[in-house]
Order: sequence, then structure tokens, then C-alpha cells
Amino acid sequence: MLGLMQDRPLMISSLIEHAATFHGDTEIVSRLPEGATRRSTWAQVAEVSKQVANALTELGIQPGDRVGTLAWNSDRHLALYFGVSGSAAVLHTVNPRLFPDQITYIVNHAEDRILFFDITFAPLVAALAADLGTVELFVVMTDREHMPDIPQVPEGRLLCWDDVIGKQSTHYDWPEFDERSASSLCYTSGTTGNPKGVLYSHRSTMLHTLMNPARDTNDIHTGSVILLVVPMFHANAWGTPYTAAMVGAKLVMPGPHLDGESVYHLMKTERVNQSQGVPTVWMMLFSYLDEHPEIDPREIGLRFAGTGGAALPLSMIERFERDFGAQAFQGWGMTETSPLCVIGRPLPKHAGLDAHELAQLKLKQGRGIWGVELKIVDDNGNRLPWDGKAFGEVWVRGPWIASGYYRGEGG
Repeated sequence: MLGLMQDRPLMISSLIEHAATFHGDTEIVSRLPEGATRRSTWAQVAEVSKQVANALTELGIQPGDRVGTLAWNSDRHLALYFGVSGSAAVLHTVNPRLFPDQITYIVNHAEDRILFFDITFAPLVAALAADLGTVELFVVMTDREHMPDIPQVPEGRLLCWDDVIGKQSTHYDWPEFDERSASSLCYTSGTTGNPKGVLYSHRSTMLHTLMNPARDTNDIHTGSVILLVVPMFHANAWGTPYTAAMVGAKLVMPGPHLDGESVYHLMKTERVNQSQGVPTVWMMLFSYLDEHPEIDPREIGLRFAGTGGAALPLSMIERFERDFGAQAFQGWGMTETSPLCVIGRPLPKHAGLDAHELAQLKLKQGRGIWGVELKIVDDNGNRLPWDGKAFGEVWVRGPWIASGYYRGEGG
């Protein structure tokens, strides 16, 4: 017997529609590569997302076509997140920190038809343009005033964001299609050989999004003001752009301005209460604070500092607690796991631990979240005990875990 529930596809476009309808006036703050700080809202991002979808249609992008980005965290990149995937195309976020030959490989391997990029990456695009054989159009994510000159891109193929997107209608009816359709593509370089493509679906992304804001996961809600330092080209910024839209959280995005001074002043100005980033950025932040002992970071009101991408040292955990009065925790995941997999937040039963025991607990990656099954196995695939001593290969499965690499390359 089947249940009598309506069968609605899980669509990424539903997130931005929800954000615009119920949290339309919540701010999105972006430090742009051009230098200015721009204030937008979820309602405005939704409108630009629809302009993106209309532009892609005008430019001949079909469902399933890949659209690349070389971009920092900003409201423009956020609009691409929803506009590209929502129109049934596939958003391919390219990591600009890879070696140039790796970038060339993955853009061609993905067969990106359009490449959107921030002005910061104009020299990189100029160097690679001739080798990006599948890219038909290059769109600079800026206004006409800041358009770079890139003679390596033939005339007519280099376009300005404001010209291409700004002229479009803000009306667009999001299509409905199979929720298992591809939504975004990220390549992981943490493997042998060439980077491998991880192809997410609308279904996997939406299920991942539903688990992300849970109290025992990342505790993201309408009162969250999130400094999103983790790049939007790293595993969809840990899924936070989608989650923030779902709950109506405020996003604060630093763009390329990741030095300690810029990060601190952005946190202070916007009263950030949650942050997500890699330890390297926090090291630069603490270096700035060391140079300015007159600053009291507690005035910001930071509550949580989530980290990933590298092990969180005990000294950093202690500094967040001592200097900011914030709880620092870490998680483990990979591009292949969307990436939420394991989270290291203490449970109520840990309240009685002494300082040393609690510190040792926080150094661990944590426990698996719902939706993810994990085990460790030996060389023959036999399950090993979770006794703190045995080690082997980690096996993971779940509805937002990759079943294979794009085009089957890498298994």
C-alpha cells in the first residue's frame, strides 16, 4: 500500500523561491573583488537568479549543459547557484587555486559552454582562454566600468555581467523535472591522477540541505548571521548557500578579501554570530588580533566557528573560546560526500567532562549525521571495530554520497 501524499520533485529552485517569499528582506552582504561592499537581499538575489536563467536561455544553454564559474563568494555567485541549477543546467564551480593545467583539464572535461569569472581571474582566463576548447562565451562578473581587456578572447565572446544579466526580465517560471537530474559539478583534486568530477543531483542537494541546519549539525536558522569564508568552489561551500536560503539566514561573504584585518572588520560590522572556514583563514585572523591587543573580539557576538578541510588544532579551539567566547568545532567530509558526513559538536552527556577530556573530544572529527552510514574495513572489506585503535579504509554511503565519478573516470 502506498501513502496518499503529493509527489513533488525536490528542486533547488524551491529554496530561492522560499527565501524570497518568506525572508525577502534578509540581507546578503558581499565584499566584491572591485573593492566595494554591496548589500542585497534574498528577494533581490531571487530576481537576479531569474535574470540568470533568462540569460542562459537566450544564450542557447540547454538542460544538462555545463556552466562554469571562476568566482569568489558573492551575491552574483549566489545568483548563479540558483539560476543555473534552477533552469536545469549544471553549475560547475571551478577551483581557481588548482594548477592552470588542471583548470584547463576540468573545464574541457566538463565541457563548459559558458564561463563566468570575477575580474580577479582575468589574467588566469587570458592565459588559458586559447586552450578552453568547449567554452563559447566568457562572462566577466562585473559592471561596464570595471571590464578588463582580454585580447586573448576573440571579439564577441567576452561579455559583461551587467550587460548580459542586467537587461533580462526578473520574471521566470522555474521548470520542474526529475529530481535526480544533475544540479552541480565539483572536481576533487585530492586523488591520484587527474581531478575527478563529482556530479550532484537536485535530490541529493536538497536532502543534504535539510540535514545541514539541524541543531546538532550546523545549527543554522533565521537568527544566523554567517560569515561564509569556505569558498563556493569547495563542495558547494559545504551546502551553506542552499541552507541559508531554506531558513532565511543572513550571509556575509568576504569575496577575495580574506586577510585578518578584512575578515575581522567584516565580522564586527555585520555582527557575525556564526562562521565557516578553513583553519588557514583563522590563523590570519588571530595574527591580526595579536598585532592589535586593544581589540576585544567578544564584542562581535560570535557563537560558533565551524571548520573543515584540515584538522583543527587545540590552540585554535582554545583561542576561539577565550578570545571570542565562541564554540569551535570541526567536521569531516569530502567533495564526494556533498560534504556533510561527520560533525564534532559535543553532546549533553559530555557536559561533565573536565577541561582536558573535553579538549580531547573536540580534537576528534565527531560522529556521523543522519543520512550517512560509515564503517572502517580491512584490505579484504571486513568490518573493523570502532575501538579507537583499529584503522583501515573508510566506507561511506547515503543519499548525498557520490556513487561514482563523472564519466566513470576514477571508478
